[in-house]
Amino acid sequence: MPSATVRFVDGMQFVATSASGHAVVMDTTEDVGGHDTGPRPMEMVLIALGGCTGMDVVSILRKMQVPFTRFEMEIHGERAPEHPKYFTKIQITYKIWGDVPQEKLKKAIDLSLEKYCSVSNSLKPKAEISYTYQINPTS
Repeated sequence: MPSATVRFVDGMQFVATSASGHAVVMDTTEDVGGHDTGPRPMEMVLIALGGCTGMDVVSILRKMQVPFTRFEMEIHGERAPEHPKYFTKIQITYKIWGDVPQEKLKKAIDLSLEKYCSVSNSLKPKAEISYTYQINPTS
């Protein structure tokens, strides 16, 4: 079972340690008591989504034997105006470089978001997740 320990440090800074032993600092802005030393918790949600779907897409493309030279994602979220201010919409732009067939990239993304990525599927009850992609020549 995945787990984490989240420890208060100072101001509004927390250090989270995963069960695998990796640590990450979270904080907020100085105007609300933070020191601005790390990402905000809701930024971490978008980062987790990117890591989850990104690992899926890379794994699926490798299984399809589709080579690429570079891959990145931009993720933007819209939040509800009232507390708890959860994500209502998330837009992912997948950017890949290389001779990547469009239909294979689309299949890899769809499989990730619909079947394999536990983060996207955890967010779906509240957030509408959409995507676009760009296939760029090798740089």
